[in-house]
Amino acid sequence: MYLLNCFFVYSILGYILEMIFAFAIGAHTPESGILYGPWTPIYGFASILIIIISDKLFKNLHLPRWIETIIVALVLTVVLTGLEWLGGILIEFIFGFSFWDYSDAQFNLGKYVCLEFALIWVILSIIFIYAINPFLEKYIKKIPIWLSLIIGVLMFIDFIIRLLVEFDIV
Repeated sequence: MYLLNCFFVYSILGYILEMIFAFAIGAHTPESGILYGPWTPIYGFASILIIIISDKLFKNLHLPRWIETIIVALVLTVVLTGLEWLGGILIEFIFGFSFWDYSDAQFNLGKYVCLEFALIWVILSIIFIYAINPFLEKYIKKIPIWLSLIIGVLMFIDFIIRLLVEFDIV
């Protein structure tokens, strides 16, 4: 249940982060992700990947912590950049639009990936590993199953509604 709750909590916190970023840059109609509700699943998936990868590497490398952190950062850069690329492709393929386009970025690798944001994601990942998740972990572990089920059902309904609307079924 812990990883599922992490998915929900960090999807919601990612949504909030996106809204703050959109407000900061003056976006008129901020959007975050494919769903209508206050959650952005890509952040939930990313948080689970960060937790699993960092736990596995920190437990198995047996090197000085600073070297392990560099290795984790490099691995997460590749994994999270790949997740962003895959997410962009899937959203465009399924829904026919893009939430982001890095074509104008100086160090882009196509439409969905750029070095600038890859570096931001890795910095946020290290902050996540050493500050955010350790602080929130004890609270996430206390989320009752019934609340997880409600959030899961609401997110699933949100996804179904989004699909129905996008494919003009409703």
